[in-house]
Amino acid sequence: MSRVDPVLLEIVSHALVSAAEEMSITVWRTSRSTTVRELLDYSTAVFDGQGRNIAQAARMPVHLNSMELCLNEIVARHLPLDDWREGDVVVTNDPYSGGQHLPDFIAFKPVFLDGARIAIACVLIHHVDVGGGAAGGYNARAVEVFQEGLRLPPVRIVRAGAMQDDLFATILQNVREPETFRGDFLSQIAALEVGARALRELAARHGAGMLAQVGDALLDHAEAAMRSALFALPDGVYSAEDFVDGDGMAEGRKRIAATLTIAGDAVSVDFTGSSPQAAGPINATMATTKSAVYYAVIAASGIETTGNAGCYRPITVSAPEGSLVNAAFPAPVSMRMLTGHRIATAVLKAFALAVPERIPASYYGVTFNHAVNIRHADGRRQVYFDAEIGGWGGHPEADGASGLSAGFHNGQNTPIEMIEAIFPLRFERYALLPDSGGAGRMRGGLGLVREWRFIAEHGLLNASFDAFESRPYGLAGGEPGRGGRLCVIRDGVVTELEAKTIGFPLQAGDIVRMETPGGGGHGPAAERDPAAIAADRADGYVASS
Repeated sequence: MSRVDPVLLEIVSHALVSAAEEMSITVWRTSRSTTVRELLDYSTAVFDGQGRNIAQAARMPVHLNSMELCLNEIVARHLPLDDWREGDVVVTNDPYSGGQHLPDFIAFKPVFLDGARIAIACVLIHHVDVGGGAAGGYNARAVEVFQEGLRLPPVRIVRAGAMQDDLFATILQNVREPETFRGDFLSQIAALEVGARALRELAARHGAGMLAQVGDALLDHAEAAMRSALFALPDGVYSAEDFVDGDGMAEGRKRIAATLTIAGDAVSVDFTGSSPQAAGPINATMATTKSAVYYAVIAASGIETTGNAGCYRPITVSAPEGSLVNAAFPAPVSMRMLTGHRIATAVLKAFALAVPERIPASYYGVTFNHAVNIRHADGRRQVYFDAEIGGWGGHPEADGASGLSAGFHNGQNTPIEMIEAIFPLRFERYALLPDSGGAGRMRGGLGLVREWRFIAEHGLLNASFDAFESRPYGLAGGEPGRGGRLCVIRDGVVTELEAKTIGFPLQAGDIVRMETPGGGGHGPAAERDPAAIAADRADGYVASS
């Protein structure tokens, strides 16, 4: 364990988190798209000079848990860290170079003081469009990553402080919303410099050597906290499974099998028995899989410590190559989040066997990502991208939350007023969905119903949905939550759509309706308090009949 004065450790620790939060605020205040500015689909973190994640802003665990994995991959296979120079910015979105899927561009900026590398700033942003076969990047018919959009290997987009304009122009030439992309990307670059400046000032004040010692101490502290939390859990081998509906091409669900082994102060998760990688784009690389496992272990263990990569040290993750959770190049991965959620819920289900008093039933288990490629009468084009959430599972001591983002992706609500001000959509309904939470002694939280009317000349709807059939599981006798639904209503006629939809034509006046899954119930429904049942009916959470 690294020894640093406790007072100084506390001061510098908060300063490091503050640097990450300053980057986060910079992105929020200067970005262009509603995806970044409202949905908050981005993350920021601080690494030490060796490339270890030592501090994070409060953003998206799915991003934060994989940032160090990505950097390690870049350094090992593409750009050795000793070759990085002051003023450089290295960027990639390649799932097979440590990334997760093409819309997520991750950028790293080395920070130097007196010629020595003292830290690395990191900003990851989900961009609205990356070209390819579908607006928004979710090509439901992709069978190779090449069909999903522009794939950028780890490259210096900024070299010694100079933007590589020819490379940037090439990127902009390949996306449907170049001005939106430009705004979000320049926000990303600006945020990196904000973080770098804060880190230089911190090192100048306390010394680069002391900053390095603090990084060591923070990582060691987080590791010790995780080991202590794991040691308190009962040793054993616990197996569970969950399912993805499918890839939208072949019939049949895809299985995620998780074997959790708790041994003293360490835990391992093995995914042997999971389905082979799919033809369609629901595959996950190990960056996604490890990220989901880290989230589930941290959530189940209940540790309270500064978020950094030290938490991951006692966790081992293994999966067969070429499986759904460890896809091999060039498998398509744009919808990897559908599998990522179910990796998390499968691991949490295994934890429920070890500590049943702590773990809730399944949350909604899917991100309802959707996009519309819009064409206006005057020829102008837009890409509308958004995501929806659902209900949480019932807990042994409480009902599940309704319409609340799960911690794994931690997204925010995009205000209807903001969407209507920018895009040709008019909302008809946005509400909790009655009867969607699984019944139980503790009821599952409710999903959402969202309807909007399309008022442009022409549009193509793409959807990356799941959990229509593989409903969020209940625990301890609780019932599963209700599954999802997507349909289009035209002149009163309802057309049911598949969970994975690409290019469904919209015309002015069409109403798009989506229903998100509710959480699973916990405990037998017959044991529910009659007063709680009456309150559910009075509040409209369940049907009054």
